[in-house]
Amino acid sequence: MAFNKMFVVIPLMLAARKLDGEDPFTIYWLRVVYGLVETVILLCVGYTYIQATTVAKRTEGRIVYVPPPPQPFMENTKKKYTETSYGAHIISQARSLLGSTIFGILLTAGLHYYRGMVIGLAMQAVLGPLNLYENVLAKAVLFGKGIRPEDHIFEEKVLDELTPDDEVVDESGNPVVRSLREGGGGGGGKTLEDVMLDTWDAGDKANLGPLMQALHKRNVNYKTKENGWTPLMILSGLGAKGSGSAIRQVKQLGGNPAIVDGDGWNAMHWAAFHGSLEAAKVLVEEGRLDLVKDKEGKTPIEHARAEKNQDVAKLLEGLSSSSSSSSSSSSTPATPAPTDAADAQETPVASTKKGEEGLRKRK
Repeated sequence: MAFNKMFVVIPLMLAARKLDGEDPFTIYWLRVVYGLVETVILLCVGYTYIQATTVAKRTEGRIVYVPPPPQPFMENTKKKYTETSYGAHIISQARSLLGSTIFGILLTAGLHYYRGMVIGLAMQAVLGPLNLYENVLAKAVLFGKGIRPEDHIFEEKVLDELTPDDEVVDESGNPVVRSLREGGGGGGGKTLEDVMLDTWDAGDKANLGPLMQALHKRNVNYKTKENGWTPLMILSGLGAKGSGSAIRQVKQLGGNPAIVDGDGWNAMHWAAFHGSLEAAKVLVEEGRLDLVKDKEGKTPIEHARAEKNQDVAKLLEGLSSSSSSSSSSSSTPATPAPTDAADAQETPVASTKKGEEGLRKRK
């Protein structure tokens, strides 16, 4: 059972209230004791921070799943584990410890100097060391064997330790589908590539939920193995309900609409070829994607005209005409350079479908 600090705080507060705040002798010794205690605490926190930065560099690239801090009366609730880098989490906790320590010292000293409060000096001289001892980083460095991943001082888990009941989110709070993150191994889980292709096969009737749930910052620019399709390309070509909102969400995660597939098509080429007006309206916010030529030398507007997608063609024509009218007073906006497979941040997983040939031209 965890120690309840209220058993110390309440008696300490009652005792501190009996101190004579007008007695110079009492004030002097309170200042001396508080100054010595906080000096030692600050040195310990500084040492802990240095050790934390050293361990963070040594454990760079290690991915862990960290539960939220314990909350009173919430023991039986389901935990949400946050997927993060072990090193980044250590640095975050070390900075939090250092910042809160400095803030507490300044606040207590300021209240004493400007308001003459002596109760704060007495209480912090006792609670300061107690708070330091309760901090998991300081406790590991000062009273344990150091910060070691195998000790799980944050009650974190690695991938193999997660159970089917554990819910995982990324650092932004977006749900992470574990079967996709694990590469689809075991249990018949689908890979991200499977979900992307299944979504595409469903056409404009597709349910975007599974695909959106599967995406996070590290896989948002994933490219399919055979033809190099990205989630943004599929969303841009679907024309499904809510695709415009979905594209905006993917862009916020870091999705790059300028990435090109094996044919040199970016997301705007997909929207133009399939007549996805909603997608095209969102993509025009990304600069002149409509000026990029594919491997056949065709721009998105040429595809829109060839497929008789008049709504998209008119949108792109209006974009071109407005650009032409402003070119006399300003330079032409830079054309986004096609982005190759190096931009994809997740290692492609081999498709389990029979192939992608012809899937794009589903009209």
